[in-house]
Amino acid sequence: MGIIKAVCISEKRGTDKKNIHKCEVIKGFGLKNDAHGGDWHRQVSLISFEKIEEFKKRGGDVVDGSFGENLIVTEIELTTLPIGTKLKINDVVLEVTQIGKECHSHCEIFKKVGDCIMPREGIFARVLVGGFIEEGDAIQVVE
Repeated sequence: MGIIKAVCISEKRGTDKKNIHKCEVIKGFGLKNDAHGGDWHRQVSLISFEKIEEFKKRGGDVVDGSFGENLIVTEIELTTLPIGTKLKINDVVLEVTQIGKECHSHCEIFKKVGDCIMPREGIFARVLVGGFIEEGDAIQVVE
C-alpha cells in the first residue's frame, strides 16, 4: 500500500500542473478541471515520489506537478505494475493503461537539466469509479 503525496492539475495544456492537495476524480474523465482529462486512455498520470527525489539529488529543480503528473505516489513501484492493474484510492478505482510514454519533443525540464523522468517513470490510467482523493490518502494495488 502506498500514500498519495500530491494531487495536481493544470487548467490549460502546455502549462505546469499545480498541487491542489485534493480533488474530485470523475469516471471516464480524470481529475476535475484538469486539461488532460477526457475520453481517452491517459486520464490520470502517476509518478513515484522516490523517483522524483532521486531526480532532485541529481540536480533537478522541480516541484509537485513539474512532470505533468496528476498524482505523486510513495511506496509503490509504479512501473512494475502490468497494464490492467487496478489501483484503489478511497472509492476511486483506476486501471493502468500505459507504462511510460514517448517524449516527442524535449520538455522544459529536459532543456534545463538534461533529463526528464516522466517518459520512463510515469504511468497512466483511466478512471473506472469516481470519487474524491487528497494528499495522505492510501492507494492500494487491487489484486
